[in-house]
Amino acid sequence: MQQKIDAQQVRKVAKLARLDLTEAEIEEFTGQLGAILGYVEKMNELETTGVEPLAHCLPIHNVFRADEVGASLGTEKTLANAPQRDESFFIVPKILEDSSA
Repeated sequence: MQQKIDAQQVRKVAKLARLDLTEAEIEEFTGQLGAILGYVEKMNELETTGVEPLAHCLPIHNVFRADEVGASLGTEKTLANAPQRDESFFIVPKILEDSSA
């Protein structure tokens, strides 16, 4: 099998992706990417005339339902299990520091 990608190409892609690869990783990925490209090349040998492209291998359809207006839970039911509340509001711990000072 002819190698379709070399270490220089792996370095270029790693630089574009801002990856700092060691020489051992470059060598490993060169072999792995070459194997992937070899597999794709093998798939190109298949006869695909008359075969329609697929987005998914199974026949699936949109499973979304239509939006319907319904009754809400209400404030009391919504806040019933809240650990802390202030009238009709949840009290939550502060997670951001005040940087306006």
